[in-house]
Amino acid sequence: MKAGGYTEEHAKSGIEAPLPEIETWPNQYPGYEIEIVIPEFTSVCPKTGLPDFGKITIRYVPAKRCIELKSLKMYILAYRNLGIFYENVVNRILRDVVKAARPVRATVIGEFTPRGGMYSKVTASWPLPREESKRRVS
Repeated sequence: MKAGGYTEEHAKSGIEAPLPEIETWPNQYPGYEIEIVIPEFTSVCPKTGLPDFGKITIRYVPAKRCIELKSLKMYILAYRNLGIFYENVVNRILRDVVKAARPVRATVIGEFTPRGGMYSKVTASWPLPREESKRRVS
């Protein structure tokens, strides 16, 4: 279905693109939160090809594994030329962080620079709140 010139292909762009692996290392302590801020995130609009800029914040409570920062940096840098929508960026990063580290909980926040006078902030969390899980299943 086409809405405003956007296609299903645009919507799915970047979601399954191959990206570098996020590596982890064994966690030594329980019950604390890690926050990683990436203030110079870039990707590309899948429709226009224009660059998108923003700040990504990853917050997670590690279980048995912690994210190795150099591998995370290489993973994030791979988005630089990837055509992907803001919403998909945040949800893809969350999916890949959860897959790599299997945290107790995780949240990814994307705050993207204004375009056309509008500022976008996208937040995705895992696990989903119970009520949200029920709505997605229905």
